[in-house]
Amino acid sequence: MALSRGLRCCQRVFSWIPVLIITSVVLWSYYAYVFELCLFTLKNTVEKVAYLLVFHVCFVMFCWTYWKSIFTPPSSPCKKFQLSYSDKHRYEMEERPDVQKQILVEIARKLPIFTRAQSGAIRFCDRCQVLKPDRCHHCSVCETCVLKMDHHCPWVNNCVGFSNYKFFLLFLSYSILYCVFIATTVCQYFLKFWVGELPNGRAKFHVLFLMFVAVMFFVSLMFLFSYHCWLVAKNRSTLEAFSAPVFVSGPDRNGFNVGVRRNVQQILGEDRRLQGNGHYFPLKNQSSESHNPLLANEDMWEESDDGSEAESQGEDHDPSVTIEIDE
Repeated sequence: MALSRGLRCCQRVFSWIPVLIITSVVLWSYYAYVFELCLFTLKNTVEKVAYLLVFHVCFVMFCWTYWKSIFTPPSSPCKKFQLSYSDKHRYEMEERPDVQKQILVEIARKLPIFTRAQSGAIRFCDRCQVLKPDRCHHCSVCETCVLKMDHHCPWVNNCVGFSNYKFFLLFLSYSILYCVFIATTVCQYFLKFWVGELPNGRAKFHVLFLMFVAVMFFVSLMFLFSYHCWLVAKNRSTLEAFSAPVFVSGPDRNGFNVGVRRNVQQILGEDRRLQGNGHYFPLKNQSSESHNPLLANEDMWEESDDGSEAESQGEDHDPSVTIEIDE
């Protein structure tokens, strides 16, 4: 037990190494650009002020989105997707797999669950003891089920999912903007140092290396950002791109695709009826609200579930079950 706890602690410490690498590179780029280029190399005051002003805007936006991507905790399924005391007892006492599956089917009828496991059964997490909402997956690194999980990113040491996918996209876009601005403004001084028009000194190394690093990160980030833009346009997560979600009718990669405009609004917009709360999402064949019972009757679903859960709570006397939805 002590050894397992120690290994887990070491894993958590080492998981911050990629974040420290990115932080170190960014802090060095700040020093190289602000001090070595702008303060020690540039002679034109107007150019110096303009460069510093725009650079700090890009730098602040980059740091803010990176911070939000790292420290926004991944959203987990709410209490409504946990088994009640009586259901849990019935499920654990039952030894026949077919009957266990039927128990989960009966519980899932009260919930907005449309996806299934590859076998066609209701998706259930034995480790978290919850019925998985659509697009929810268990992360072995975070050791929890994550709503609309996209992937676990080591560079932010966090799961990218429903709660922080918007920040992750903004982080990629501001990272690209940060690299583009540095590369375009450093380029002329890079060439001057390269051909010997400017004197050799400490600034030469920083400016030359700053150019190489900015271009290198720009190329790699463009590939990643382009891929995620394609995923957003198709309304797929990284996991769904590799393994199509399974519905009652069978696998369908475009099951959540409701059109490019609505797909983008679902990620970057503010309309809660399009975004959902991470537990349910508009479906391709139910794109209009009048044909989508999850969106049209959202309040009714919440109220009826509150009432039914309160009743089951009274019957089971289980103090661990609450009746509120954590959004």
